[in-house]
Amino acid sequence: MRRAAIWKMLAILTAAALASPAMAGWREDIGTFRVGIVAEPGAGNAIPGLAELNEAFGKVLDMNVEFFVARNYPALIDAQVSGRIDYAVYTASAFAAAYLRCECIEPLVAPTGEDGSTGIRSVLVALDGKIGSTDDLAGRKIALLPPDSVAGHQVPLATFRPDGRPLSGSEGFFVQAASAEAAEAMLATGEADAIFGWIPATQPNTAEEAPGGGTIDRLVVAGIDKARLTVVWQSDVLRYGPHAVSIALDAEPKSRLTDFLTKLRLADPEMYERLETRRIGGFTPAMSSDYAVVLKVAKSLAAAPSDAQ
Repeated sequence: MRRAAIWKMLAILTAAALASPAMAGWREDIGTFRVGIVAEPGAGNAIPGLAELNEAFGKVLDMNVEFFVARNYPALIDAQVSGRIDYAVYTASAFAAAYLRCECIEPLVAPTGEDGSTGIRSVLVALDGKIGSTDDLAGRKIALLPPDSVAGHQVPLATFRPDGRPLSGSEGFFVQAASAEAAEAMLATGEADAIFGWIPATQPNTAEEAPGGGTIDRLVVAGIDKARLTVVWQSDVLRYGPHAVSIALDAEPKSRLTDFLTKLRLADPEMYERLETRRIGGFTPAMSSDYAVVLKVAKSLAAAPSDAQ
């Protein structure tokens, strides 16, 4: 019995000794963990509190960490898909562009708003019930925002399907608006029966349960009674932009980073706001399926014919 116990103990110790180098192997493989981030416009390559962020990430991973400050999102995307950085902080659209170039990255966490929102929905807002259904838009006027508007142009053209048909933006029921303000004015004056805009999203909603905020709040502030507004159509949730890592990254650093980030707002609010200045509700875990809407938009834009000859 004693000899059997000794052999069992030796087997356990041997297994532990063999496992230890493997557990540390991901650090050796990476060497230096590189985090990519885009500076605010006009800030050059300056990120407030960068030294503190570098130290915090280093402690979480127990390894050397360096921050790469990209001049813009195309530069950040190129750095991650080429493997020069391990972690990147994206907008939703930038993540989709990166994912289409290389399905080798995945979201880790994403921020939430102070109101608990996880993202936005594109919505079609009608005044005084002038559009009761999206099945028959003949003779109606819908204000469409410029092509650079995600919620007011890109998402509707990629996902709005009246009569089951895809849209080009040149349909007879569309009237072009130069800006969100112009579209809202067109609705108020009767130049448009409905406009595309956005609302915060916290969970699945029906059109009747759409929360306030976004375009609806803007219209109310402009003097339109909320009772006169109806959300006729809404898209799936477009989640706020994620922090993304390489799919090939070992599970342990992913777990360490997720645990650190999801607890950061309560543990160290100042550090949280160094990473996320706009949406201060805290980070929650994210996954690629959360970005299905923006990926559909990115694919639609990639497939669109170029105007260049």
